[in-house]
Amino acid sequence: MSAELLKDDKSAKKYFYDYDEYEEQGKGPGTMAEEILADPDLPGLKELVIGAWGNCWEDNCQPLLDGIAAHGDQFSQIRSLFVGDMDYEECEVSWIIQGNFSGLWAALPELRELTIKGSTDLVLGDVCHEKLESLTIICGGLSSDVIRSIQNAKLPNLKKLLLYIGIEDYGFDGNADTVKELLEKAEFPKLTYLGIADSEIQDELTEAVLGSKFMGQIDTLDLSCGTLTDKGGALLLEKLPAWPNIKKLDAHHHYLSDEMMQKLSALPMEVDVTEQNEVEVYRGETYMNAMLTE
Repeated sequence: MSAELLKDDKSAKKYFYDYDEYEEQGKGPGTMAEEILADPDLPGLKELVIGAWGNCWEDNCQPLLDGIAAHGDQFSQIRSLFVGDMDYEECEVSWIIQGNFSGLWAALPELRELTIKGSTDLVLGDVCHEKLESLTIICGGLSSDVIRSIQNAKLPNLKKLLLYIGIEDYGFDGNADTVKELLEKAEFPKLTYLGIADSEIQDELTEAVLGSKFMGQIDTLDLSCGTLTDKGGALLLEKLPAWPNIKKLDAHHHYLSDEMMQKLSALPMEVDVTEQNEVEVYRGETYMNAMLTE
């Protein structure tokens, strides 16, 4: 198994298999948990990063997740977990086959940060964790089942929620009302960072977010990586001045006009409107793309 320390104090480590390991040595998700458990560095780790576990486009990571859950006593000190840390050369995000995370909520009692990349076959189950502060899901399309799990989650200390909504072709099977319901029903009393990103209906989601109960408590609003246009920009100009608690607006990767970018940048907060994109026109049809899909 390949592994690399991510910090000088040996508190963070990434584990992954390269091509030769899974193709010629038969390594995969079924062997990864065993090898991590055998690593003498494990007791001192606080951050655990899981990269490619083999044929990630054919094999899910369930044996790995089950191995962690079954040996929770040896992973109980983990405070940060990232499952699926791989670039497109290793596996396109839409190809990554995830698994069922239900068993991890109880197995990792000290977990503060969870990042998941890829949403194919992703299941969160009944989400309940007293200490989790950050939940990020990076994907090309988030299913309504996963969104409902987050909607019903019991995460009293959650401070950051960042969801890549994605597009229908890669797993998003909802609409703006799905996200609106999430924001209406979810109870995250300590949330300060709200990210509803990477959508091809970013203007509609912007409207849903601006009407949500979280606007009065967050300090960071992340609407990045999607198809935000001047329609959504106008809503931001109209509504954001009413919320002086918001100190940062992240809208990078967008379809805003130069004029709208200037107006948003003049708001009394930190504003990121980098990565301006141009609408593509083909045979009379206009096309805009979210940043991350396939």
